[in-house]
This record gives sequence, structure tokens and C-alpha cells, in this order.
Amino acid sequence: MNEINVSMLAPLLPEVIMASAGILVLLVELVARRKETAGLLSIAAVAVAAYYVPHSFGKSFGGMFVSDGYSAFFKFIFFINLILTVLLSMRYLVIEKSNHGEYYSLVVFSTLGMMLMASAGDLIVLYLGLELMALSSYVLAGFIRHDARSSEAAVKYFLLGAFSSALLLYGITLVYGLTGTTDVSLIGAAVVEKGLSTPLFLSVVFLMAAFGFKTALAPFHMWAPDVYEGAPTSVTAFMSVGPKAAAFAAFGRVFLTGFGSLSTDWTGILVVLSILTMAVGNILAIQQDNIKRMLAYSSVAHAGYAVLGIIVGGAEGLAAMMNYLFIYGFMNLGAFAVVIMLRSEGVRGESLEDYKGLAKTHPFAAAVMLVFMFSLTGIPPTAGFIGKFYLFKAVVGAGYAWLAVVTVIFSAISAYFYLRVVMYMYMLEPEGEAVTLSLSPSLGLALLITTLVVILIGVYPSPLLSFARLAAG
Repeated sequence: MNEINVSMLAPLLPEVIMASAGILVLLVELVARRKETAGLLSIAAVAVAAYYVPHSFGKSFGGMFVSDGYSAFFKFIFFINLILTVLLSMRYLVIEKSNHGEYYSLVVFSTLGMMLMASAGDLIVLYLGLELMALSSYVLAGFIRHDARSSEAAVKYFLLGAFSSALLLYGITLVYGLTGTTDVSLIGAAVVEKGLSTPLFLSVVFLMAAFGFKTALAPFHMWAPDVYEGAPTSVTAFMSVGPKAAAFAAFGRVFLTGFGSLSTDWTGILVVLSILTMAVGNILAIQQDNIKRMLAYSSVAHAGYAVLGIIVGGAEGLAAMMNYLFIYGFMNLGAFAVVIMLRSEGVRGESLEDYKGLAKTHPFAAAVMLVFMFSLTGIPPTAGFIGKFYLFKAVVGAGYAWLAVVTVIFSAISAYFYLRVVMYMYMLEPEGEAVTLSLSPSLGLALLITTLVVILIGVYPSPLLSFARLAAG
């Protein structure tokens, strides 16, 4: 009996490590003199969990939890997101006078929820993971308690997040009532046997809407700009990468495994949502003078790009989506790192005005921001170009050449607001006193990692592409 229990828990070992780490980090915060100790402990826990991820493949609890190459790829995205967020946060929390150790525990528990979502072979496990991730993120969004914007962001995030959870639960209820199971693989078999019905299609729509909220697809994106702007910048960076990737991981597994046989019926809806999302994200981003709000609409647009991988389907589509989300994580976290670097007493670093003449006052900050803006635009030889190129290639290969053309047009529109930041930095004169950089060793390390990865993947993408194909297959 003990052997059976051990074998059942083996695939869950990385999750057990992260759950233990979350509790330990919370306890350490009570006794540690330096709150950064909790952050360093969370990074150490991630390193241990990451080691066991490729050694823990298998299924647990009758297939409710699945540890495979697909989930492993996303877990590495979550781990990178956590490590870089911790590095971004150490100095930032001091500046914001909110340097409390429970922050790092919440980041760990949120990451644990993402891991459960990526490995969910059952809709119940998916919901449990989503709520663990979401509840931790709600608290993180309102972590700076003396800032009204942070509290407002938390309330908005909570209310709309609760609404999306209700949609997900209603969709799960309909699926269970129609198929008699919440196991994603068994749902796929039941759908093939019973075929499409109006109630089943309705359940697909509810699930699609719920995932649309979590990935910030238009018209379910309305929470993203306000929450991204109001939340602490380090939390905004964290939320823009991890929860989005987790939602896409679950989205891909549920729809391509559970409802893959109905793809001809729901693909058209996703195509409309993708185009609408790219249009809303890119066009509204043009109007923004706040960098965080601009990056929020940018995040909406990138969700529209990433969902193309699910539209294409199959190993090729999933690999393109996974590759894109991996790259997006580095370039987006890097951009937010620069925003945090400009945060100092009296300066938020969020307004475009703060970037005027930055190339003259702080050439290093301007140079790294230039790299990230070029990558988000998709200009070679940055990683962003590689991500978009292979995504467009998969779309054309699936027979959606017209959709690839539409995507390229919206991608060209995005150049305006990304390169506008570059123009402010390099073509305008600084006004008033120069912005003081809040550069610390941890923030400098985060900037070094993100910049090097964005450049290296742009020059030599083969290892990442091979990893994504292997994981998707």
C-alpha cells in the first residue's frame, strides 16, 4: 500500500516542494532580520522543484494530475517568472515601504496554482489550481495597502475574477452533466461518441469565455488595463506572464484534448476573438501615455497572437504558442524591470515623460529598454521576431494565410507605440532634473538575464524551438 501511495505522489513531487516552500517562506519571514531572505529561499525552492520536474513524469489519482512534457515546458516558464519577479521585487518593495515577507509566500503559492493548472487532467484539478493562483494574485494586486490605486486594482481583479470563475464552474457543470465525467481525456472520448449538441456547444462557449477572461482576450480584457496600472509594478510583471501562460496551458489541453473533435465548430469563434483582441490591444495602446497601461494593452494584443496556436492546433500549433509565451515572458519582464529601475522617491517611472532624453542621462537604461521594445515589436534579431515568425509560419501552414496577413498588419501597428518609447528616449531632450535610477544587484541581475536571453534566442533559437516541439509532441 505504501508503494502505491509513493508511486501516486511521485509525479506531484515538484508541487509538494513548492507547497512546502510556500509555508516555510511564510515562517522564515517571522524570524528573519532581512525580508529578502524569504525571497532567496523561494528561489532556492524553485531550483529544487525544477530539478525534479523532468524526473517526475507520470499520472496521479487516476489521471486527474498529468506530469508530461507539455506541463513541464509551462512549469519552466512559471519558475523563470517567479525567479525574475523575486529579483525585481527586492529593491522595489523597499521603495514602496511594503517589504513584507509574506509577499514571497504569495508568489510561491500563486506559482503552485499555475503548476496545477498546467498538469490538470481533470476539470476539478484545473479549478483548484486556478483558484489558488487567482486568490494569491488578488492579494498581491492590493499588496501596497497605503496606495489607493493598489486597493482599487485588487477589488476590480477580485470581482471580475470571481465572475470568470463562475463562468468556468457553469461550463464544467454542463460538461459533467452531458458526459458524466470531468476527466479531460474521457470528455474527449464522450464527445466523439455523442457528437455536438446545443447544450454541449453552450458549455464550450462558457469555458471559452472563462479562459478568455484569464488570458485577457477581448472582449473579456476590461480588467487588465486598470489592474496592471494599479497593482505594484513587480506584481504587474508577475501577472502579465505567469497567470497568462497558465491559462493558455489549460486552454490548450482542455480544448484540443477534450473538445478536439469539435474544433471545426469552435475554431471560427476563436478566430474572431483573436482578431478582435489584436485590434483592441494594439489600437488602444496607441492612446496610452502611461507605460504600465500601454504594456497592459500590449499584453492583450499578445494574447491575440498566442491564441493562434490553439486555432492551428496539433503539435505544430501548440509548439508555436509555447515558444511564443516563453519569449514573451522574458521581454515583458525585462520591460517592467526598466520601469521599476526608474521608480524612486517622487518618480513612478510610469509616464512617458519620465523617459524623455533617457539615452543622454542613463544610456544603459535606454539601451536595454530599446532591446525590449524592439523585441515586443518583433524586429530582428531579437527573440520577439523568432516568436512571431514561427507563429505566423504555423498559421500559414494550417491554411490560414489570410489570418497571418491580418496578424502582420496589427503587428505593424504595434510598432507605433513601442517605438514611440524609443523616440522619447533617444530623440527628445531631458526636462528638469535627471531621473535617479533605483538599480540594485538583484534588479541588475534580472535585467542582465532578460536582455541576454532576448538577444540569444533571437540569434540562436534552435534549442528553444526543439524543446517546444518535443514538449508539444
